[in-house]
Parts: sequence; structure tokens; C-alpha cells
Amino acid sequence: MIALQHAVHIIDSSKEIIADFRHRALRHHCEGIFLAERLFGVTITLSTGRIVPVRLIGEQHVLEDLGRIPSFADWMRFIRPEPWMGHRSEIGGSDGEGSAHGRVCSAIVEITDAVTPAPT
Repeated sequence: MIALQHAVHIIDSSKEIIADFRHRALRHHCEGIFLAERLFGVTITLSTGRIVPVRLIGEQHVLEDLGRIPSFADWMRFIRPEPWMGHRSEIGGSDGEGSAHGRVCSAIVEITDAVTPAPT
């Protein structure tokens, strides 16, 4: 039963990022089910000796949560694009946003710099 729980946990692990229904957009679709199958193999053998297809476990879980098995495209169709999602700038750009060193990364760099002792 442990392996079975792990297969379902992979699909639900996005709750660690956002703990409401939106977490389902990350893996509650066909690709998420195939991810579980890739990670755990095509089948799982239960302690009783019964062999269960991992895809069946994933499909059952998604059906219980959503009532259907959507595609990744079904989810993405309802995400409203924002300008920052497609913004490109040079790495280390001066604006700090949209670059590889955006606000969060810059804050981390600043904290790192603050605790790194100066050379003597």
C-alpha cells in the first residue's frame, strides 16, 4: 500500500506549493498520470501480491477529484496571460524584474552578500 500512496502523492504533491484547488493544474491531467507511471513503473505489486497498473491509480485519483481526466491544454486554456510571463531581458539586467536575477533572487544575493565575511 505504501507504493500506492506514493503514486497518488506524486499527483497531489503540488499542494506543497499552493494549498487550494489551483495545485491541481500542475499534475491533475493526463501528463501527471504518465509522470506517476514513469516514476513508479507500469505496475505496482501490492503486499497481497495483486498487481495494479499505476495509470489506473492515477486515473482513479484524478477522476475522484475532478470528475474527468483533463489534458494539460485544458488547464492552460484558463490561465490568463500576464505581461511578466513572456518578458525577456538579459541575464543580470538592470530592471531586476523578468531577468534571471529577479527580485527574489536579488534579495537572496543581497542576504548572502551581507553574511559573507569581507576578505581580510
